[in-house]
Amino acid sequence: MPLARAGRPRHHDQKRPGSTARDEILDAAGELFTTLGYARTSTRSIAESVGIRQASLYHYFKTKDDILCALLGQTVSPTLAFIPTLLDAEPALTAAEHLHALAAFDGGQLLTGRWNLGALYLLPELRDAHLEPFWSDRERLRLHYLASSRAVVDQTGVHEAAADLPFRLVESLVNMWSVPPGPERLELPMHVADACLRVLGIPDPDPAVRRRTGAATDRYARVESGEATLLR
Repeated sequence: MPLARAGRPRHHDQKRPGSTARDEILDAAGELFTTLGYARTSTRSIAESVGIRQASLYHYFKTKDDILCALLGQTVSPTLAFIPTLLDAEPALTAAEHLHALAAFDGGQLLTGRWNLGALYLLPELRDAHLEPFWSDRERLRLHYLASSRAVVDQTGVHEAAADLPFRLVESLVNMWSVPPGPERLELPMHVADACLRVLGIPDPDPAVRRRTGAATDRYARVESGEATLLR
């Protein structure tokens, strides 16, 4: 009988949500990093939480930093993937509509996951060189916010320095996880998106802006759902 390859995950009763063992590992790490803390979480404890051997975990991630980088990537990659939907919208979105939809979608990603991954931004380990892929993607997102915000202040006449605020406002949602799950919490990303326009000189966002945000989000969700169906 041939020997099993070292590092391959064994069969186990699934303890975590996810279609792959990698997804299960990330879910377990997300819980442990955000509850126990990064420094107090070992790869062994992550593996035990999934129900696999520690050696099997290393088949998917070489180090704990790699796991952290993958988790942090989940806080920015969905929004980066959403941006083409905004750019391809018909009719074309105005600068204010684009920024509002971007902020509402991004805020939803930060606030509605299983774990408060955005809180990991405060970790001192985030300056580690192994996390460069995350920082690169986050910078791409920040620059897109900045360009969108500048397009709005060009129209409103607010000082250009205000263009830095929307990105920071959205990221502040990671501090709102104390709000109990429910309609009020689900509405927070939309309220923050409204606030992004207010700080750029649009005091009362038109209700039509919210409708276009909803339409863009729904369109993206349909596309993603279709791709998921094709992959099965």
